[in-house]
Amino acid sequence: MHSLSNPHDQRPHTCSAGWPPMNRREFLQSAGGGLGCVALSSLVQAASRPHHAPRATRIIQIFCPGGMSQVDTFDHKPELTKRAGTPFDPDGQLQFFASRPGQCRPGFWKFRQHGESGLWLSDLFPQLATCVDDMAFIYSMHSKTALHGPACFMMNSGFPLPGFPSMGAWVTYGLGSENQNLPAFVVLPDPRGLPPGGMINWGAGFLPAVHQATALDIRNGRDPITDLFPGSTVSGINRDSDRAGLNYLRLLNRRHLVSRPGNTDLEARISAYELAARLQLSAPEVTDLRDESATTAQQFAIEDPDAGPFGRQCLLARRLIERGVRFVQIYCGAENTTAREIRPNWDSHEDLERDHGYWGRVLDTGASALLKDLKTRGLLDETLVMCTTEFGRQPAAQGNRAKGRDHNAGAFTAWLAGGGIRGGVAYGETDDLGYRAVKNPTYSYDIHATMLHLLGLDHTQLTFYHNGIERRLTDVHGHLIHELLA
Repeated sequence: MHSLSNPHDQRPHTCSAGWPPMNRREFLQSAGGGLGCVALSSLVQAASRPHHAPRATRIIQIFCPGGMSQVDTFDHKPELTKRAGTPFDPDGQLQFFASRPGQCRPGFWKFRQHGESGLWLSDLFPQLATCVDDMAFIYSMHSKTALHGPACFMMNSGFPLPGFPSMGAWVTYGLGSENQNLPAFVVLPDPRGLPPGGMINWGAGFLPAVHQATALDIRNGRDPITDLFPGSTVSGINRDSDRAGLNYLRLLNRRHLVSRPGNTDLEARISAYELAARLQLSAPEVTDLRDESATTAQQFAIEDPDAGPFGRQCLLARRLIERGVRFVQIYCGAENTTAREIRPNWDSHEDLERDHGYWGRVLDTGASALLKDLKTRGLLDETLVMCTTEFGRQPAAQGNRAKGRDHNAGAFTAWLAGGGIRGGVAYGETDDLGYRAVKNPTYSYDIHATMLHLLGLDHTQLTFYHNGIERRLTDVHGHLIHELLA
């Protein structure tokens, strides 16, 4: 079903609707009208259907780069408190990512039980604590690497190497778009910069390039996409002249593409230009928050100097999925550079209380507002919200002042809500100190399989033939986490 758009697959096939085989040259010649890639994309999307009835129709993924500490946020470890100040590794056999283990360091914030489910959250998240009965926590996440870039790639694409399609690219490849005037896959980077690994985190890899994400700049509501509009110094362009120029450009692009069948980069570029013309109307409307109520603006704290940018990202994510965007990815943090006043993400080697204290309030404010807003508007039932990081942090202290924590690929926590997820659920466990996943160890593959299942897609059937291999998001791994399903 999903090999229809693969230009490298030379095996004969027909689409699932039973249409006769047609190569790209024949299709483009018959399509006419200068539609090019847009028409082809529509054909592919028309042939894309869920494998089973979906529980969710859209996804909002929050990514917290840098490595959020599980033992300071969601994973309550009383034994770590009992062993405070004692050597984590008395025999001296362990070597962490960038340090030798120090003494056991309990969480910097007190843990409390919340909601009817009685799940534990630290006091770092007082507002998310009020949403706990809508959330499912996976305490047993682990990664194959403790390097930021590769670990981000693995969480986003299932592979620690660059060049593989991201989650959003796979989802839009499988399900297409619900709104031809907006991208199907949108990324909202942190205003401070790109995450570790940069734009590869939301790339299309070997999938047709049209499935890569469009990044929006939340700082510029009038021009959220770079060079979407003519510069302020450009004169002589009006709506009529612009339309004439676009029509002529479409004609030239169509002629150029017909002589180069199977060039997905070219198709994607043409599609992007044609979408850009439509975005000149749709993008400013969706990013203009002035029509939101004062109560909503206050709930998302969009005027707050610290929490405001992420609150704006979360509010914009809701507006995007309301208008049919299939997958929205939000970044809560940027590249892992050294600290000035704080680190620009969750990578808290020197002073976790300082860095997590800042980012915890940011995440708590925006994510809780997003969950409550979606629920109030009746959107949460069909919107899967995911919050992930690339790895966790060590239960032992790091640094001369023993205030930081080193990388830990052996354990971290992710949470999901809405879109067919059973709220108030705890899945998996780490050991008594939160050092290693010991019960139901879970890789990114399992989250990806569960996410696709909720969207109506079988992760073993959503494939793309590339270099002699039927590739998929979960590689040869992945198990559906039935315990999380409502």
